[in-house]
Amino acid sequence: MESAQSELNIIECDHNNNNISSSSSLPSSLALICGGIAGTSVDVCLYPIDTLKTRMQSPQGFLKSGGFKGIYKGLSAAALGSAPGAALFFCGYETFKPIIHRLSLNNNNNAHNNMNNNPIAHSISAGLGEITACLIRVPTEIVKQRLQTGQYNNFNHAIISIYKQQKIKGFYVGYLTTVSREIPFSFIQFPIWERLKILWCQHNNNNSILPWQGALCGSIAGSIAAAATTPLDVIKTRLMLRNDKQNIAYKGFFDVCKRVYRDEGASTFFKGTSARVSWIFIGGFFFFGAYEKSQALLTPLWKQC
Repeated sequence: MESAQSELNIIECDHNNNNISSSSSLPSSLALICGGIAGTSVDVCLYPIDTLKTRMQSPQGFLKSGGFKGIYKGLSAAALGSAPGAALFFCGYETFKPIIHRLSLNNNNNAHNNMNNNPIAHSISAGLGEITACLIRVPTEIVKQRLQTGQYNNFNHAIISIYKQQKIKGFYVGYLTTVSREIPFSFIQFPIWERLKILWCQHNNNNSILPWQGALCGSIAGSIAAAATTPLDVIKTRLMLRNDKQNIAYKGFFDVCKRVYRDEGASTFFKGTSARVSWIFIGGFFFFGAYEKSQALLTPLWKQC
């Protein structure tokens, strides 16, 4: 890991106190591990809230989709996909961030120390990370949401049925819609997250911040992004569930928009906003907290290798 140590332009850590400052860049392999830890912790801990949100957005309605019953249905799918999906995202994010930073500043390598003040680098690298992560996240979401709404009885039933009906492409229904939701979400969330951490560092007289403080910054940033992108989340959910309440299949992004607006009204695009914002706020604390804490714990071990 000698090369990893040379590329470890990471957050400054006070290892005795586990303090951290605003992050700059992690080696991709360490980001992969920290991202996996973060993804698993949030998806498993807050799965019931995600189930309620999905059922609120279902065309069959909240109660017919299961209401408050069986709120852990689909947990196996989420658990299998959460770690690799989050790991791929942060691996991509930390890998692309310094590259985009240098390109956006005309390859001025002397400007590396100002990476935290470059929202362009944060936004674009987060978007590229989402495109990569969705290769795993979308199949996970499809299986999970259909289990959450009672379309299938168990994980194996869901996998076999989806494959029989649509082959591999059945696991990627709504991929472009998911990406179109995740990229704006990340474009909003990550520059805000990085900026809030800088402001908190400045408030602490430029001393490093604690993992929980970085986690709270992530919660606030995620809540803002969640509220702004709820309509895209509703459209993505409808596409993944495939059919409307008359059991007529949706034909794509614009078909969902037209039929939802015509049959259910514009307010439907904001169904589940409160659950989504709550899930992202609480989940963001777990997600970014686990990510920041794992960085603080693993970085000294990484440097020793």
